[in-house]
Amino acid sequence: MSSDRATDSPAARQVLTLLLGQEEYGLDILRVREIKGYSAITPIPNAPAYVKGVMNLRGTVVPVVGLRERFGLPTIAYDKFTVIVIVTVGQRVVGIVVDAVSDVLDLGPSDIESPPEFGTRVDTSMLTGVAKREERLVMLLDVERLVLDAIGAGLPEITPASGSGQTTNSLREVTAP
Repeated sequence: MSSDRATDSPAARQVLTLLLGQEEYGLDILRVREIKGYSAITPIPNAPAYVKGVMNLRGTVVPVVGLRERFGLPTIAYDKFTVIVIVTVGQRVVGIVVDAVSDVLDLGPSDIESPPEFGTRVDTSMLTGVAKREERLVMLLDVERLVLDAIGAGLPEITPASGSGQTTNSLREVTAP
């Protein structure tokens, strides 16, 4: 990787920190639309394991991706801390299931390093950098890459059938209201 993704913007930025087990990940706060407690998700047949299904978010059908499963981590039972982080990428709205959210970090350029290089054995393409805060390391996620890879890997996109108010079996783009 020749581009320095961690230093694309010299300005300070805020990230929402998420927990998967004891590991911390960060999402650009500007991509986060809302945080919801875990609620009912309707499964989609023949979807990859990390595609949890779809949920109804105030009348909008939103696809939901499990971040644990997306990263190949063991599945755990959901508890009172499990949340769905609703993010936007362009006009797309997607829910991401995480174990918990932690806090919002203010990061300056000196707090962020480029993702480590592991060659072809470890895929770091979903990372924009690694944030250092005291003894903490937070893996900064590329939300756009995460969402678009999930959608490109078979995530169905459902919209109401034209004029009927019902959903169809045809798969099309879900957009923000």
